[in-house]
Amino acid sequence: MATPCSLPFTGGRDVVEPARGGGQGSAAPTKTMLRVGLTGSIAVGKSFVLGVLAELGCRVLDADKTARETVAIGTPGYSAVVEAFGEDILKADGTIDRPKLGKLVFADEALRQKLNSILHPFIIAQQDEQLLQWEQEGPGAIGVVDAALMIESGSHRRFDKLIVVHCRPKIQLDRLMSRDSLTREEAEQRIVAQMPQG
Repeated sequence: MATPCSLPFTGGRDVVEPARGGGQGSAAPTKTMLRVGLTGSIAVGKSFVLGVLAELGCRVLDADKTARETVAIGTPGYSAVVEAFGEDILKADGTIDRPKLGKLVFADEALRQKLNSILHPFIIAQQDEQLLQWEQEGPGAIGVVDAALMIESGSHRRFDKLIVVHCRPKIQLDRLMSRDSLTREEAEQRIVAQMPQG
């Protein structure tokens, strides 16, 4: 679910369109939405930075929320993940047991790549749809998409600007263990699976 914000700010980027009818010169610049990617390793504070940008008036989209919506029951993403990993990853209510699936894929690089290859096209399509909607609603806006694997997946090329969030390794480890109730070994395993911070 996207969070649109309406605080005053000056955003967008100027695009000069050629004059119509073959005349010389060019038309006045028009504003088109500035697309910003926000990325960084796991548990470094991306959500905090996203919140600050929302308070400043940016339209923001949290990739974790997008990922959850992508695998909601009845979606193509849900069907694809269950087909690939089996019904053992489901809870009693039929929803995907994300912690269980996480333990599975972070213990096996091939499975993690398999999951990413399934989900990324769905997530990127949903992000692009939201960005297009924002641009139609307010061409001078700034749209920010938060995603952990933006650089690794190559999806950062869709954006005009890129913000990379990082923090001290010990803080990252402590935050991840506390947030996701992980052992030190499990947390380190997840950190190593992503692009290093420095």
